[in-house]
Amino acid sequence: MKYSYNWLKWYIPDAPSAEKLADIITYHVAEVESVEKREDGDSVFDIKILPNRAHDLLSHQGVARELASLLNISYVDPTPKYKIPESEPTKLEVEINTDKCRRDAARIVRNIKVGPSPDWVVKHLESIGQRSINNMVDVTNIIMFDCGQPSHVFDMDKVKGSKLDISASAGDEKITFLGGIEKNFEKDMVVIYDGEKNPIGTGVKGGTLAELDDGTKNIILQIDNFGPVSVRRMGQKLNVFTEGRKRFENDLSPELIPYAMRELSALILEMCPDAIFEDIVDVYPKKQEEQKLSFRVDKISKILGLVVSAKEIKDILKRYNFQYTEKDGKFEIAVPPMRLDLVVEEDMAEEIGRVLGYDKVKGNMPKIDFKPKVNEEHQKIERTRQYLLSQGFSEIMTYTFHEKGQIEVVASASDKKFLRESLRGLDKDFLVGGFEYAVGLNSTLLPLLGIKNYFELKVFEIGKVWCPNEEMHVVYFDGTSKNMEAKESILNDFYKTIPSNFSPEPRSYNLETKFKMWSLFPFIARDIAVWVPARIESSKVQKIIKENASELLIKGPDLFDEFKKNGQISYAFRLVFQSFNRTLTDTEVNEIMTKIINKIKDKKTNGIAWQVR
Repeated sequence: MKYSYNWLKWYIPDAPSAEKLADIITYHVAEVESVEKREDGDSVFDIKILPNRAHDLLSHQGVARELASLLNISYVDPTPKYKIPESEPTKLEVEINTDKCRRDAARIVRNIKVGPSPDWVVKHLESIGQRSINNMVDVTNIIMFDCGQPSHVFDMDKVKGSKLDISASAGDEKITFLGGIEKNFEKDMVVIYDGEKNPIGTGVKGGTLAELDDGTKNIILQIDNFGPVSVRRMGQKLNVFTEGRKRFENDLSPELIPYAMRELSALILEMCPDAIFEDIVDVYPKKQEEQKLSFRVDKISKILGLVVSAKEIKDILKRYNFQYTEKDGKFEIAVPPMRLDLVVEEDMAEEIGRVLGYDKVKGNMPKIDFKPKVNEEHQKIERTRQYLLSQGFSEIMTYTFHEKGQIEVVASASDKKFLRESLRGLDKDFLVGGFEYAVGLNSTLLPLLGIKNYFELKVFEIGKVWCPNEEMHVVYFDGTSKNMEAKESILNDFYKTIPSNFSPEPRSYNLETKFKMWSLFPFIARDIAVWVPARIESSKVQKIIKENASELLIKGPDLFDEFKKNGQISYAFRLVFQSFNRTLTDTEVNEIMTKIINKIKDKKTNGIAWQVR
């Protein structure tokens, strides 16, 4: 919300400069997001009021009271300045037929004149980015931004039956809001009706049915207090956001209404001296209960991590006008009706801490006498992992969900509806994914893994299975062994096979902080075998291949096989092609391979034609 410095000065004339005040607000109250210097000399603060203080700080008076207490300077109460109009008996009726409206006060004012607002009203509204409409509408906005209470002004002659009925909608009605937007009510939305059940307003916005115009002579002032949940739900469903909604949905105290009605009446009397005021009708079914809050000095100090004395707390409570009692370091306060945020002891710790200043809290590490409990399963998993890594294995992870298993997932997000019953994932007749499937897949990815062939692959996995009971298993595959099958066992059984004298070697890494983005597009691998005289080294063939493979060659040529026969030698190379900006096609790679083959066969290149097998 935007706050005018000059407006605040009405209530705290001893306030420091705008620049200094902005810092004080940020460090002790709420974040000042910006300060705008106006041509008339005023400064406007844009303050980010958080929800826990929106009930009392979304107003100039609320912020002024807070700063007066914080800085221990005088606060000028405007109440004595308001001229209280004499009132006459009224026939106005007010009914509340829903628990979502906690209080409603209304009064009739006759013989008013709709016209332009005084200069000071226009200036106040424009300073915070609001537009002046007319004196009757402007005065409701002044009240809302001054004390925080939204209000309505209805044309009395358009309100049927001299009655206001606050009830829940049946859900079959609609309203045209001010501005011409038509909305349909849903069931149980809180609506303000007249005596003939015509909807004239809501907690989020007023309607056009009883809208003021230049000919309005008699008005009804109405001030409600609605439950925050009902207002927020209505605003969300109707997609209506107003300053009034913002205040109601963050909760307001019903005790604010009498003051708001007094200020509203006084300002209308100032603008319309000949106005005739009728008695206020105030319906308050269930009064706000007085709240007590107890806290101890030592607990406040413990929460803040700062030694706070009883004397300092008393000083703060006096400055903030809290009524309190104290005995042996235990305080009990009467929570002011407007301070809906003070509920538990921690709230008072926050209140005291922000007044003292959080910069006084030192960053000392707490002493915690805590001995962590060893998780035996995690310890076995980690030791197993370290052992397999020391044997040259690499760890992989596969999917927990499979197409087949003993335990089915109730609400699966994919076609794999079962929890795996083994890590291997391979049964007699049905391939259901898992470790062996991953190993087979990795055999096609070996070029990117820097492994020349399938027989160098050594991988393992540690994970849970359900068969049907939950167990922790280990599975590993060693391509260097004679047995080319993955082996799986229960973690506890494998753990027992680890040599008792095994101790992981400490690893030291000297990694360069370099990062090279990999391609997001698929690669294409090709093999080529070249038949050359035995005196030709493989490096010469590699050089020719590389020089003609273009920039799309990202790995290789890697020699993965060779054999000699009759004075000739065969070299087999693997090439991996990949692009960083597109998916390669076979046609593109075939053209590159053709170029390589032609170069190898060219007598001009080698003096003798080499053969490509």
